[in-house]
Amino acid sequence: MKYTQLGRTGLKVSRLTLGTMNFGPQTDEADSHAIMDAALDAGINFFDTANVYGWGANKGRTEEIIGSWFARGGGRRDKVVLATKLYANMAADGTPPWPNHDLLSAVNIRRSVEASLRRLQTDHIDVYQFHHIDRNTPFEEIWQAIDVLVQQGKILYAGSSNFPGYKIAQANETARRLGSYGLVSEQCLYNLAERRAEMEVVPAAREYGLGVIPWSPLHGGLLGGILKKEVSGGRRAEGRAAEALADDSVRARIQAYEDLLDKHGLAPGEVALAWLLTRPGVTGPIVGPRTAEQLTSALRAVDLDLTAELRTSLDEIFPGPGPSPEAFAW
Repeated sequence: MKYTQLGRTGLKVSRLTLGTMNFGPQTDEADSHAIMDAALDAGINFFDTANVYGWGANKGRTEEIIGSWFARGGGRRDKVVLATKLYANMAADGTPPWPNHDLLSAVNIRRSVEASLRRLQTDHIDVYQFHHIDRNTPFEEIWQAIDVLVQQGKILYAGSSNFPGYKIAQANETARRLGSYGLVSEQCLYNLAERRAEMEVVPAAREYGLGVIPWSPLHGGLLGGILKKEVSGGRRAEGRAAEALADDSVRARIQAYEDLLDKHGLAPGEVALAWLLTRPGVTGPIVGPRTAEQLTSALRAVDLDLTAELRTSLDEIFPGPGPSPEAFAW
């Protein structure tokens, strides 16, 4: 495994981030434990989760599975850089949130971190992330609550997810004025097929020293060889990938992508991950394996060198917006 610093911090993390969103809903506890063991054995030390994972009536279940894995001992907790998130309503789907039981008020930040610590069976969270922006809570209040948690030793760093560039700037300028450390990472939707983050989010993250942690690096399976799998009778596209493939122009680009990589004898999913590892500012994409085999495939991407010629061909199929602000200005 290769490692890098998380943004401007001294924290060293693996170039792949283990995403745990499938633990519980799609992968049972025993198999989830086996995947985490395999990830650790492979050198992955950065694990990402969220308080709502488990979904539906089982929100919090994913954190509980991670917590039971930590409880098995063997130095598991000490070897892991643990990131989790707060923001959403933790009540079962369809149940209105009780006031102050969601979003980023100081009250909910305190309540949420205590609940996550109990589920995770740990005394601290390494990177505590805001899952979305809260338009009604000022950053002065947010940083006051975060600084208290840092002083108490319950969290070490704060990160964001799904923030626009201007909110990254606003958050860190407020932190600077208050003498707080500010955001150290940003989780954003970023992959070959979805490069809008290059317009503002990635530049803002780099300017303020945030590590970029792309989620959905395969764009919901779209970049994982989905058309070839359809032909061979394998797993069909679902969700975002199925919606995208309904567009003939998108399907044509994905076909061109798969044809290109077939010519080079490369696996589409591994190339999509390897491409992200070449992008400026990227710490490491989140891989969310449902099985140990999917984890093994993701690991190969770390050592996959993409030639300049291949990267140029990928840009021709999936052109990015170009440098900011020239992409939308003169």
